[in-house]
Amino acid sequence: MKEKTTTAAEQDMNNHEAEVTGAEALLKSLIEEGVDTIFGYPGGAIMPVYDKLLDYGDRLRHILTRHEQGAAHAAQAYAMVTGRPGVCFATSGPGATNLVTGIANAFLDSVPVVFITAQVTSVLIGTDAFQETDILGISMPVTKWNAQVKKAADIPDAIARAFYIARSGRPGPVLVDISKDAQVENLRYSYRKCTYIRSYNPVIPLHMRDIESAAVMINHAEKPLILAGHGVILSGAAEELKALAEKGGIPVAVTLLGLPSFPQKHRLFAGMLGMHGNYASNMLTNQADLIIAVGMRFDDRVTGNLKKYAPDARIIHIEIDKAEINKNVRVDLEINNDAREALKALLPLVREKSLEKWIREFRILDRVEYEKVIRPETEPDEGDIRMGEVVKTVSDLTDGDAVIVTDVGQHQMAVARYYRFSEKSTLVTSGGMGTMGFGLPASLGAASGSPGKPVVAFIGDGGFQMTLQELGTIMQYQIPVKILLLNNNFLGMVRQWQEMFFNGRYASTEMANPDFVVLAGAYGINARRVTRREELGQAVGAMLAAKGPFLMEVAISREANILPMVEPGASVSEVTLTYR
Repeated sequence: MKEKTTTAAEQDMNNHEAEVTGAEALLKSLIEEGVDTIFGYPGGAIMPVYDKLLDYGDRLRHILTRHEQGAAHAAQAYAMVTGRPGVCFATSGPGATNLVTGIANAFLDSVPVVFITAQVTSVLIGTDAFQETDILGISMPVTKWNAQVKKAADIPDAIARAFYIARSGRPGPVLVDISKDAQVENLRYSYRKCTYIRSYNPVIPLHMRDIESAAVMINHAEKPLILAGHGVILSGAAEELKALAEKGGIPVAVTLLGLPSFPQKHRLFAGMLGMHGNYASNMLTNQADLIIAVGMRFDDRVTGNLKKYAPDARIIHIEIDKAEINKNVRVDLEINNDAREALKALLPLVREKSLEKWIREFRILDRVEYEKVIRPETEPDEGDIRMGEVVKTVSDLTDGDAVIVTDVGQHQMAVARYYRFSEKSTLVTSGGMGTMGFGLPASLGAASGSPGKPVVAFIGDGGFQMTLQELGTIMQYQIPVKILLLNNNFLGMVRQWQEMFFNGRYASTEMANPDFVVLAGAYGINARRVTRREELGQAVGAMLAAKGPFLMEVAISREANILPMVEPGASVSEVTLTYR
């Protein structure tokens, strides 16, 4: 009689209390948390995990990046498009330290990523052993929580805690450092998801008295303005935000990471806030009599000079992280809760209003900006190709239904200003950290998490060359990202500041670049270069229609500036619309 074979899934059910190694316990724990994709790079200390990973290839997809920083950014992007924690592996020493920029990036943008690093054998910890670094000490300021595991039996509980902390409350990155001997030791495996940690209280009960006070303030305001941040997206509160705005007739301005939280074609959309934000949203912040800040932290790029910020406004701050309230801007009413819960409770108490006179002020300033900035940037009829017209072309051809990834620099601000984000859009960008080199690895992570949806990465020639080795990852896994390389042979944003504030002294910002089309070809990626305006529409259409990855380099104006601009030290209402 033929012996019955047992599937891996059946083995999991039968052996929930089976004896396994620490490495296998780690992988089984990840599966329990719903993980299906891991980004990483192997090395000596983490080899036991990678060896066991071969046995779990049917349930855990591992994407080998070309650098640990790339793995970190890819895991963050994966989390941003899926709404689930990303997972990243790295070995000890330089493998772990190469993650730090990516960890900090996820921390500042409140993205849940579980970083798993390996460590030298526990008896060698603290001896300056080969490839030993104190990754707990290094990462502590930029993780929500971190821990070191030296015994195999502690691995399941550590992973359960890591996922609970990463995704609850204000999300963020966590790190678990596992010694090599813990990976090879045996343990009696069982797994219990974490739902409670003493002294950690991410769920804060609503105080209806505060909600009622907020409703009174909103109902009596004549010039209210909602400021919507990344927290709206993280809490899934976009529909509640829209309902509140429509019921109260309140214009909605958004931060960079909050861009997809409110449809830009909506009549109440007031524009993007901040240094390179829209004219109306910045100018009228200082005329508002009430600001309702939702899931945002009053970053310096949004507020400008704090002494001149919103002088006539009372401020309601809805924010899940108590530490962010009254940190930069003193508020009149704090609602320390999840954005979606707070908005749902607030909505029935707000009166229906029409504030057409207030809305008209935004439309008047929108027209001024259109004539002075937007039309010349998006509809030029002569001269070099502009960033704005490239972004607008992609926006028109995707109808806002795409995952948009950016690197950091002028092109990032051009995307924020000229891509028409809708409810179907997703934006993956580096906000708080402003990490050049983020775009390319983030694009492969975003595409891995959103199969079937177009992923377009806007990247400058400077940032592209910081992590271009990830073309190898895109090649190996045939990840169908569309890379739009905007090339002005400059570190554009730094050059703009040098022009405006350093008398045009271009110190180390002009770049001699390789032939990017040939470079893409070396990785087996189809590519083309566009230098003429009349080619642009057809070329973008062909790029979007291409199967598999595609790189399109566009030669853009070398010394164009991103405007409007709130200059450093200026008030948000002191906006520079033109320069030179």
